[in-house]
Amino acid sequence: MERKIKEATELIKNSKHAVAFTGAGISVESGIPPFRGNDGLWNKYDPIVLDINYFHTNTNEAWEVIRELFYDFFGKAKPNPAHVALADLEKKGLLKAIITQNIDNLHQAAGSKLVYEFHGTASTMVCTKCKKKHNSSGIDLKILPPTCNECTGLLKPDFIFFGEGIPEQANKLSFKAAEQSDVFIVIGTTGEVMPASMLPSVAEKSGAKIIEINTEPSNFTHQITDIFLEGKAGEILPRIISGLL
Repeated sequence: MERKIKEATELIKNSKHAVAFTGAGISVESGIPPFRGNDGLWNKYDPIVLDINYFHTNTNEAWEVIRELFYDFFGKAKPNPAHVALADLEKKGLLKAIITQNIDNLHQAAGSKLVYEFHGTASTMVCTKCKKKHNSSGIDLKILPPTCNECTGLLKPDFIFFGEGIPEQANKLSFKAAEQSDVFIVIGTTGEVMPASMLPSVAEKSGAKIIEINTEPSNFTHQITDIFLEGKAGEILPRIISGLL
C-alpha cells in the first residue's frame, strides 16, 4: 500500500489537470450513510419519496421524509479529512476540479471552490412555479410543504429526483473536466449510477491515469483503474497530502 500511495502521489504531483470524482463513500466518514448497499438508506426508506411524480402527487408525505433525511439528519454532517485533503490539493494548485455525485455540500464546507454538483444540491431549493432559487438554511421546515416567498409556489430541493435529468450545466462541465484530465481520482463511488458512472471511462479514453480510492473493489477497479488504493479516503488522502510536503 505504501508503494501505491507513493505512485499516486507522484502522479498527482506531476499532473497538469487532475480532477477528483466523488460518490457517497467519501461522506460515509462524515456520518452520512450511502443510499445503496447493506447499510443503505433505501433499506430503511422507500425510494419512491424521491420520484418526481410521487413528489407532486404526495407532496406532504414526500416532504416529511425529505426533511428528516436531508435537512434534520444530513444537515448536521461536517467535512471529514478526505474533504479537507481535496480542498488542500486545490489550494496547492494540484486539483483543477471536483465532480461530485453528492448533494451534501461538504466539499464546499471544507473549502473547495470548483465543485461540479452532478446531481444537484440540498443547500438550495427551487420554486416549482417561478423557478426562483432559495438558500435552504433560510427556509422554515416546521410547516410543510415549504413555499416560495415570491409566488407561494411549492419548493423542491435543488437536487435531481428519479425521473429528472442531470442539470445541464453540471453535466456539460463534468464531462468536459473528465475529457481534459490527465489524472482522474475516483473516490467512494461504486460505478453503479448512470450517467455519472461514465465519467471515469471518458477520462480513461482521453488518456488520463485513473487513481481509485474505495473500501472495496468497484465496477472500475478491474476495468480502467491504474492504481487501486483500498481503504478509507479519510485516511488515504491525508497520506497523499503529507507526501506532497
